[in-house]
Amino acid sequence: MNKPLRANSCWANGWGTVITERFGTLIRSRVTDNDNRWDGHPKGSRGYRNMLWALLFGGVATFAQLYSVQAVLTAIAADFSVSAADAALAVSASTIGLALAVIPWSWVADRAGRKRTMTVAMALAVACGLLVPLAPTFAAMLTLRFLQGAALGGIPAVALVYLNEEVQRMHVAVAAATYVAGTTIGGLAGRLIAGPVAGVLDWRAGVLAAGIVSALAAVVFVWLAPTPRAFQPAVSGRGPNLWRRILINLRSPRLLALYAQGFLLMGGFVAVYNYLGFRLESPPFNLPTSLVSLLFLAYLAGTITSRLTGGLTVRHGRLPVLLTSIPVLLGGLGLTLVPSIPVILLGLLIFTGGFFAAHSVASGWTPRLAHTGKAQASSLYNLSYYAGSSLLGWAGGLFLDSLGWAGVVLFAAALALLAATTAAVFLRQVPAT
Repeated sequence: MNKPLRANSCWANGWGTVITERFGTLIRSRVTDNDNRWDGHPKGSRGYRNMLWALLFGGVATFAQLYSVQAVLTAIAADFSVSAADAALAVSASTIGLALAVIPWSWVADRAGRKRTMTVAMALAVACGLLVPLAPTFAAMLTLRFLQGAALGGIPAVALVYLNEEVQRMHVAVAAATYVAGTTIGGLAGRLIAGPVAGVLDWRAGVLAAGIVSALAAVVFVWLAPTPRAFQPAVSGRGPNLWRRILINLRSPRLLALYAQGFLLMGGFVAVYNYLGFRLESPPFNLPTSLVSLLFLAYLAGTITSRLTGGLTVRHGRLPVLLTSIPVLLGGLGLTLVPSIPVILLGLLIFTGGFFAAHSVASGWTPRLAHTGKAQASSLYNLSYYAGSSLLGWAGGLFLDSLGWAGVVLFAAALALLAATTAAVFLRQVPAT
């Protein structure tokens, strides 16, 4: 009996040693994997600061050229002998291109990497933007603007996903708000450069100047943006395919509610900025284009509120900040009805601040609520956002033609109320993320 026991003991000891060694190797492997897992740049680190500055300049590179024509719509209308609504297509053409391109760009980013995709997109957009002032006809100008917008789609489609992957989770809201602040600076810069230059020379020179500034901002982005460390390229056949990831996000009522915020609020916002210039350049104000372009300084309110929103969402939650921002927006919108330049400017400041606070919350919340296909979820938000800009921003011109400025105000207010109702109904039970 002892002999078999010794044999069994030897067998057990031998296999026990093998199992112990392999189990120990597995544990060490898992510990090593956990130790090597990238949790993101911590706040205050050089990588974190570079990320914030890079995305700020990325926002400038995108939105300076996207909205520079908005400051010279009256000059475009006069140059090509088209109506106010038709001139606004110069804005809508680029935002339609951007809206259609964000999902294809998200597919590219899942394979080529976030920073590389954004770099290529900026280069293509700058090239198209520098050709816009050379357009001989209105149709040619709209075509170039569409292509420019399609190229620009690679930046907002990827920026917030890039940020979510590379910044520590607890600091994402603040970092996302910084990116949105950069978009407001870009939108402001494009308008403030194009408008005054157009007043001295013409609209073509103004748009060219804004394009050059965008090119310089793109160079700074490439220089500062940290090399991605958390990016995992999508592998064909592994996980849901592109359309499956899109459908998963489209079936989420909560994400659909966030997409509605972008569509409705951006539609009203662009309508106000598209057509306010036409009101102020007409009686009883009769302001010149160079002076009207200074009203875009109201974008500074958006720069401030989008940055503050990050801290407020950490303390109070995303939904309360979102639902507070929309009444602020509505109050400012109402003030623009008063026939007084100072009051209109005050109203525009309040309106802009409220809009960008709401947009900062909704855009930053989207990738957090998405469990699958975060890049596609963010792209769908941008698709909705720029579809609202293109379609509803243009539709505001119909209300201007039929009801005057009061029609534009009523149109934008109805969109904002619908957005607030949607958020209150579908986002109330969302847990903190």
